[in-house]
Amino acid sequence: MPILVRPVREQLEHDRVIRHLQAKLKRKFEVTTNIGDEQNAGVRSGNLTLFPDLVLSSGRKIASVIEVETNESVNHLEALAQWAHFGRSRIPFHLYVPAGSVEMARRLAEESQVAFAEIWSYHAIGDQIRFAMVHRAPAAPAKAAHAPEAPRRKPAAARPAAKRARGAAARPAARRPAARASNSKKTASRAQKRK
Repeated sequence: MPILVRPVREQLEHDRVIRHLQAKLKRKFEVTTNIGDEQNAGVRSGNLTLFPDLVLSSGRKIASVIEVETNESVNHLEALAQWAHFGRSRIPFHLYVPAGSVEMARRLAEESQVAFAEIWSYHAIGDQIRFAMVHRAPAAPAKAAHAPEAPRRKPAAARPAAKRARGAAARPAARRPAARASNSKKTASRAQKRK
C-alpha cells in the first residue's frame, strides 16, 4: 500500500520505471509487478505482508524485491514505513531512486538503519530510462560465516611427548651444518693469522 499519494506526473514516471525494469529483468528472472493498487505478489516481513513494486523469482525462490521511488517519495516516512521492513526481510532488497535523490536516500537509509543489497539511480533520456548502480552491499561476511576454518596447530603441551622429542631431535641436526661451516671459517682465519 502506498504511503503517500504521488502527483499524477510522478505516478506516471514511477509506473514507467517499473515497466522498464520488468522488460529489462524478465530475461533473467520471473518478474511480478505490483503497480498502483495491484497486489499480485507479496513478501513476508515478520507478521506483515508487503507488496513491493517488483518481485523477482527464480523458480519458487524469491531472488530479490525492488522498490521504485520518485523525488516525492524519498522521505523519512517512506524509509520507516516500507524500506525498513524490506531491509529486515531475508530477501535482497534493491532500491531505485531518481539520480538527484541518491544522497538523500543514502542518508535516510543510514538514519533508519535499512539494509540494502543494492541502490540504483535512474534518469530519463527521451523515451529511454538509464540505470546506474550507486551502492552494493558487501557479500564477503556472509561467505566467511559459512567457510570452513583452517586447521589449527595444537600447542606443544597438547602434542604427545614422542612427537615433541622427535621434533626437538630434528631441530639441532638442522643447525649442525651451519655450525660446522662457521667452525671451518674460524679455523681458516686462524691458519692465516699464524702464517
